[in-house]
Amino acid sequence: MVDVDAVVVGSGINGLVASAELALAGWSVVLVERAERIGGFIAAEECTLPGYVHDTYSSWHPLFVSGAAFARLGPLLRAHGLSYCNTEEWVTASVADDGRVTLAHRDPERTAAGFAQEADRAAYLAELERIGDNMAAIGGLMGSEPRSTAFLRHAAGLFRTGGRAGTEQWLRSLATSGRAYARTRFSGYEVDHLFSPWLLHAGLAPDHASGALMMPLLAATLHGFGVPVVAGGAGRFLDAFLSLLDSLGVRVEIGTRVETVLVEDGRAAGVVTDRGVVRARRAVLASVTPTALYGSLLPESAVAPAVRDAAARFRYGRGAMQIHVALSEPIGWRDERLGQVPILHLTDGSASTGIACAEAEAGLLPRRPTVVVGQQYLLDPTRVPAGAAALWLQLQEVPFAPVGDAGGELDTTEGWSPALAQGYTDRVMARIALHAPDVYDKVLAVDVITPVQLAEHNPNAVSGDPYGGAAELDQDFWWRPSPTCGRHATPIHGLWHIGASTHPGAGLGGGSGHIVATTLTTRPRLARVRHLLDRRRGTSGRQPADDEPGRPTQAPHYP
Repeated sequence: MVDVDAVVVGSGINGLVASAELALAGWSVVLVERAERIGGFIAAEECTLPGYVHDTYSSWHPLFVSGAAFARLGPLLRAHGLSYCNTEEWVTASVADDGRVTLAHRDPERTAAGFAQEADRAAYLAELERIGDNMAAIGGLMGSEPRSTAFLRHAAGLFRTGGRAGTEQWLRSLATSGRAYARTRFSGYEVDHLFSPWLLHAGLAPDHASGALMMPLLAATLHGFGVPVVAGGAGRFLDAFLSLLDSLGVRVEIGTRVETVLVEDGRAAGVVTDRGVVRARRAVLASVTPTALYGSLLPESAVAPAVRDAAARFRYGRGAMQIHVALSEPIGWRDERLGQVPILHLTDGSASTGIACAEAEAGLLPRRPTVVVGQQYLLDPTRVPAGAAALWLQLQEVPFAPVGDAGGELDTTEGWSPALAQGYTDRVMARIALHAPDVYDKVLAVDVITPVQLAEHNPNAVSGDPYGGAAELDQDFWWRPSPTCGRHATPIHGLWHIGASTHPGAGLGGGSGHIVATTLTTRPRLARVRHLLDRRRGTSGRQPADDEPGRPTQAPHYP
C-alpha cells in the first residue's frame, strides 16, 4: 500500500502536466499508467526502417507551446532536455485535386497576399486582428473551469471589448460551421481551402457548429507559433517529462492497471490497481473517458443514475489511422513550394472534406479522403538518414467498423484486415501521386496503424477516436463531457476528471491537467487551514467554491 497526496491515472499530456504541477507545489504524487510506457498518443519509433524516427501518433505542438501549461513548465522541461524545431517561413498548405495550391506563411501579410481578391486580404487580416484583440478573454475561457465565476469574468471580457454586437458575433461563431464562416466572410476559396481541413485536428467536420470560432483561432495560432516538432522525435518529449518528474519525486508506475477508484465516506480515497492499493490523501485525477470513469472505475453505488446514464450516452467521433513512409529522398511535388511546407492537406476544402467526413460517419471508407501530409524532416533533418525523407500521413475520416467503401473498390466484410489496410493505403498513396508522381519510386517501407490498432494502443481512443469523444457543440465547452458533469470536479469529493474528454477538449495542450492542478494548488488560506484540519480528522478537504481564488484565472498564452 502506498499513501500519497495525489494519484493521477493516465500518463497522456494532461496526466503528465498535472503530475508535474502538483509536485512543484510540494504534493507527493503517484502517476499510474496501464501501458508499458508513458505518453498516450505521444511516441516516436523506428517503425519503418532503422534510422527513420517517426512520430507514431501526434506530432505537432503549437497548442502546447502556446498554452499555460508550457508557460509554467517550459523552462523546466528545457532544462531537462526538451527542444523544438520550427519554421519561420511556410507553415501549411492545401492542394486540390485540380492542382490548385493555397499556402500559409508565418507572416499573415504574406499569407493574405496570396489571395486573389483584395477584399479577402483585408477581411483575413481583420479577422486575425479581432482574434488578437480578444485573445485574453478567449484564452481565459479555454483555460478556465467551465461553470465558474472565472469563466464568467472572461466572458464579460468579450463584452467589454466588443459590446453587445461583438459578444453576439462570438456567440454566433459557436453556432456556425466552418463552411458557413468561410462563405460568409470571404468571396474567394483560399481561407476555406486552407483551414477547413484543420478543423479535423479539433475533432470537427466542416459542417459542425463552432467551426466559425475554431478556424480563425487555428489560423492565429499557426501564424503566432508555427508548427513546432520535438527535436529528435516525440520520444524526447517523454524523456524530458520523465526526467522532470523524477527530479520532483513523482513515482511513475507503468504496466499498472487501475481496477477501481476507492470511495470512502463519499470521497475519493485512492485507487485499487492490479498491483495493490494507492491511497490519496488529497485528490485522485483520472485522465480517462467518461465511459470508463462512470461505467467501470467507480462503484455503482457512488454515482447517481443520471450521471451514469449521461456517461453511457457519451458519443465518440470518427476513427483515424496513421501511415508512415520511409523515402530514399524527398519526393518531387509538381508545385515545388510544397517541398518547403512542414504539414499540408490534400483536399478541395470544405467540399471534399465535408463529403469524406459524411462518408466516414456513415460507416463508409471515403472515396477521396483528406490526407494530412507531414514532412517533419524539413524541420528536423536528424530524423532521417542524410539525403533521405519520410512522410507522416494521417487520415481523420475513417470508420472504426466499415460497412462499405464509397469508392466501390475495397472489400470491408472482414473489417480492418491487413488486406483492407493495404487497399486503403494504396488509395491514399494514389492521392499523393497526383501531386508528386515520383513518390512510388522513392518508397522504401510503409507502416500502417488502423483505427482498431489505435483503440488497442490507447483505451481512451474508443472506436478509434483519438480525440476522446465527439466535439460537436452539444458535447463541448460547458457540456463536456455531459450536461450533468460539465466541469472537472466530479460528484465524488476529491475526484477530478481530466483528459481529452473534458474541457477544453482534445489537442496536445495539457489544458485540463493544468486547470485542475492550478485549482488544487492555489487554495485560499482558509481552505488550506480546513484541509489540514480535515487531514487530521481523516476526512476530505473541501473543494474551493467557484468564486474563490482557487479557481484558475490565468489565460493560456495564445497569439
